[in-house]
Amino acid sequence: MKFELSEDQSLLRSSTRDFLASEWPAEKVRAVLENEPAGYAADSWTRLAEMGYIGLTLPAAAGGQGLGAIELAIVCEEIGRANMPGPFLDAVLAAETLAAGKQDALLAEVIAGRKLVTLARDDSPFAGEPKQRIRLEGARLRGSKYFVPFAAQADALLVTAADGVFLADKPFEVTPLESFDLSARFGEVRFDHATKRIAGPEALERIEPLGAIGAGAILLGLMSRCLEITIEYSRTRKTFGHAIGSFQALQHRMSEMLLRTESTRSAVYRAAWCLDTGDADTALACAAAKAYAGDAARLVCGEAIQMHGGIGFTWELDLHFYFKRAKTLELHYGATETQLERVLAAAGY
Repeated sequence: MKFELSEDQSLLRSSTRDFLASEWPAEKVRAVLENEPAGYAADSWTRLAEMGYIGLTLPAAAGGQGLGAIELAIVCEEIGRANMPGPFLDAVLAAETLAAGKQDALLAEVIAGRKLVTLARDDSPFAGEPKQRIRLEGARLRGSKYFVPFAAQADALLVTAADGVFLADKPFEVTPLESFDLSARFGEVRFDHATKRIAGPEALERIEPLGAIGAGAILLGLMSRCLEITIEYSRTRKTFGHAIGSFQALQHRMSEMLLRTESTRSAVYRAAWCLDTGDADTALACAAAKAYAGDAARLVCGEAIQMHGGIGFTWELDLHFYFKRAKTLELHYGATETQLERVLAAAGY
């Protein structure tokens, strides 16, 4: 079997890495994380859209690039590696849902980067019970959703309920939720809207695995970059006259970081391949990939901090941004506990 990217996929990886290096150098990432209330830069978001990334997985007939989950994983991995802030994955999933609901006018605005739409789902173990807090009273949508990504910045929200997906335009009441991860913008949203159902629950059958793959790939990028930074540091930081990377105990720790990173890579790209090919193991592969990636990224990014010693915990070093984002992503797009339950169900237990 052949386990490597095609020429076009390799070109997508290199072009995305070049774009992010130019558009999102580390100093800009830090400046946006520390100073931008919206959580992303509007000018960079426009350029991202102009490159066609938001419509990456949509067919050309819908204004997209006609690519698949593997290509989304490639882009998301590079986004994680650059630690690019913003609602990229949320916008991709919203675009997929709008396409399923045939909301062509709004979809075109989202793909072009002129409007931001995200999904309002109960997607956290902290969402509380009952998980479905949305109800329909006649033609009005009422209730609350928790941990809605970029709710305050969104022009509209796609709200999931037991019987489908509903479109809610502004205004809606948003209570910002604090996060130790500066790349995250969540809100509790209260709805009292005249609304329309744009898609049935079957629309989520693609969104759930696609979100797991995208989030898993971002986690892969985060841990890959943390491993690179750690290896670079181990070659230059000296103690007792020797680079710390020459000490066997630290080599073993970096080997464990590498093992977890490459295992995550295998899991994420296998899940993407399964989704693209309609493989019977898609549900199992996607759940397993997200569950493993969440656990592995938290450990790898945390180990990177530990390997830097005292300086690893300081605000001046960027490693804490990676660790905090990894911890946040571990809990969203299907938290680890939720994904493990899906693994058991898919395996027949």
